Amino acid sequence: MRESLFARLGDLSGVAVLDLYAGTGALGVEAVSRGADSLVCVEQAPLCLAALRANLAELGLGPTVRVIADDAVRAVRRLGRSSQRFDLVLMDPPYVSAEAPRALEALVEAGVLAEGATVVLESGRRHPVAAAAGLVRVDERRYGETVLTRWVAASGRSSGGRGDT
Repeated sequence: MRESLFARLGDLSGVAVLDLYAGTGALGVEAVSRGADSLVCVEQAPLCLAALRANLAELGLGPTVRVIADDAVRAVRRLGRSSQRFDLVLMDPPYVSAEAPRALEALVEAGVLAEGATVVLESGRRHPVAAAAGLVRVDERRYGETVLTRWVAASGRSSGGRGDT
C-alpha cells in the first residue's frame, strides 16, 4: 500500500511534508527517503512519540525532522499562525474517530496548504470521510479494509506528480 501511494505521488524533491498522526513516522520517513526537503511530524500518543523519536534517531534524522507533541488540529492551527506551508500532508488518524474531518477542515482554515498541495488520508473502509470545503478529491484506492484518499487544495493547481492521477 505504501509503495503504491508513493509511486502515485512521484518525485518529492523540494517538497515540504506534514505527517499528521505520525505514529512511528513510517510515512514521513518514506517521503524524506524519496527526496522531500522537510518533514514535520505531529503525534500526541506518548508511546508513539517515543517510537517516532527513536526511529528518527536511528535513521540519523532526529536533528532535521521537527516533531510536535500535540493534538493534530491544535498543531495545524499553530503551524498556520507561524505561516508554515506544506506541499504534501500525510494523515493516518484513528479510523473510528471524528479526527479526520476535523483535521481536514483545520488544514484548509489554517492556511497551511501550499498552492497545489496534496493531502493523503488513510482511513477505514467502514468509516468514509468527506472532503472539507477547499479540497478536491483526486483519487481513492482501497486495500482490503483500508482506503487511501488523495485531495488537492482547490485554490491551487496540481503540481507535478503530487496532485495528478
